[in-house]
Amino acid sequence: MSISAWFSLFAVCLLGAMSPGPSLAMVTKHSLAGGRLNGFATAWAHAVGIGIYAFLTVIGLSIVLHKAEWLFESISLAGAFYLAYLGWKSIRSKGGVADRLKEGKKVSVLQSAKEGILISSLNPKIALFFMALFSQFISLGHDWMSRGILVATPFLVDGLWYTVITLLLSSAVVTEKLRSKAVLIDRLSGVILLGLAVRVVATL
Repeated sequence: MSISAWFSLFAVCLLGAMSPGPSLAMVTKHSLAGGRLNGFATAWAHAVGIGIYAFLTVIGLSIVLHKAEWLFESISLAGAFYLAYLGWKSIRSKGGVADRLKEGKKVSVLQSAKEGILISSLNPKIALFFMALFSQFISLGHDWMSRGILVATPFLVDGLWYTVITLLLSSAVVTEKLRSKAVLIDRLSGVILLGLAVRVVATL
């Protein structure tokens, strides 16, 4: 794979990672609720989910899903259900992330990692992203080195992007400013996640 082709791949992956959605909401939630370590766990578990999609696309996921529409619809419905569950849970939250911290209800690192990988692996938008955009790069190289680069690039870009987000959100200055709006953040995150779930179902 040429350097110019890799830069194109890098740009596509970065734009995909920067796109606001449930992933950003999830990393924000865990960075504020659990601190920097929880944010890192969410970020890199999310990146693992991205890496799995990249790997599956390289070995032919896009072809399989195009030929088996029911499989893609099943993945989409599972993703919509999970988004709706997270959204409802956030909306019904009795206190914002700051209140949960004061009460000692700190989210475990394992829970943060679990939600991070689920939000990426069950997000139909990511499946569409890799089928529609990422799959075009598969033809750029069939050797194992090129395939390794195709998998590693989105994994690292995603993990590093959300690591930066975590560092910003877990800084003392930013955290103090957001604590007063913790309940509002929960509610808005819930509404966004529910809206995304409805959109997924409506577009099937």
